Amino acid sequence: MEFILDVIFALLFVVSLCDAWSDPRIQKPASRWSLPQQMPSQRPSPPASESRRLAQDLQGVQSKQLSEGLVSPLVWRFPVTPEVQTDVAVGFEQRRPVTPRTVAVMCGESAVLVEVKQDLFGTGQLIRPSGLSLGGCPVFGADFGSKVLMFVYELHQCGSVLMMTENKLIYSFVLTYTPEPFMGTSISRAEGAVIGVQCHYQRKQDVSSNVLMPTWAPYSSMRVGQEVLPFSLKLMTDDWTYQRPSNLYYLGDLINIEASVKVYNHGPLRVFVDSCVASQTPDVRVLPTYSLIENNGCFVDARNTGSSSGFLPQSRSDVLHFQLEAFMFQQGEHPYIYITCVLRATLASAPGDARHKSCSFSGDRWFAATGNDQVCGCCESTCGPEMTNTGVQWEGQVSLSPLQVQERQKLGFQ
Repeated sequence: MEFILDVIFALLFVVSLCDAWSDPRIQKPASRWSLPQQMPSQRPSPPASESRRLAQDLQGVQSKQLSEGLVSPLVWRFPVTPEVQTDVAVGFEQRRPVTPRTVAVMCGESAVLVEVKQDLFGTGQLIRPSGLSLGGCPVFGADFGSKVLMFVYELHQCGSVLMMTENKLIYSFVLTYTPEPFMGTSISRAEGAVIGVQCHYQRKQDVSSNVLMPTWAPYSSMRVGQEVLPFSLKLMTDDWTYQRPSNLYYLGDLINIEASVKVYNHGPLRVFVDSCVASQTPDVRVLPTYSLIENNGCFVDARNTGSSSGFLPQSRSDVLHFQLEAFMFQQGEHPYIYITCVLRATLASAPGDARHKSCSFSGDRWFAATGNDQVCGCCESTCGPEMTNTGVQWEGQVSLSPLQVQERQKLGFQ
């Protein structure tokens, strides 16, 4: 029965289409091969009432098709974007920042030296000097080859705070870094930092220098050190290549001596031999003694005895070579000679002055190992306290291993 009804509905649909096609009031589509009978501009337009009736007839036909189930309703929808599954790392640990060692502080007798690496955070990104200050004081100098910024100021400057305890004087400073935005932008890829620095001095003892090597930490850091800057004296071979294994010399020999200062996590330093005294015992207060270098770096042995003793031209700031002509104490009770020297170090970039020099006497004039002979002008008198140096200096007293000097065997005649 349902099959017969479906056939009847299909026949009725075909008949309705044929009636609509045979109706002269409906415009038929032209054949693709036929030419229009007249131009579109010449074809008469149907009346408005006739157009409305035609639209109603077509709407009725479509409604009838939908009601009879011959045309399926529109069910299309926009496709949904599929979700992309991502793999999550297993066992991931957040990397924590490592505290870099990028700040070094050295406390002098009357001034403080603070050195800051431009790679302050240890990330490879260099900070700008204009964003760094020590208690409001700007950067004093820079070693762009080593990428180090330096502050050199007196202890009472840069907003320092002095505290006194029963045994110590403590000067406290604050090193501040404020990041600046990139030029032409309002962004910055660095964080700020506040680093505390202290210099400790003994109140009841004579302390020439203290060295502070603090560790940087974000926003707060405070370290105090009591290490003394290491100086050394060595006996060297004739070509200055190796340390001499023997301390035996003969009269007339030249004793090659190397004075040096160790440079660790700070900028270049220049070493000076402030004074040297020879004695027959380790105690320089026991007579007899003989002054070799005095007056803040004047090698007076050549001036007093006409020897060939003197400083060699200084090619490295942290190393100083000098030669001493071997001698003996007359009527000495001990076979050995002890040499004790006071060494000094300042910033290599600081100019030499009357208290920081290495002067040798030759002919009738004084020469400086650095080439600046003007600083030797006071060697014939007394070098006063005036100085153009920065005031930052370190001292150390160093002794050589005892020297044994003998006479050469006399030549006999046959």
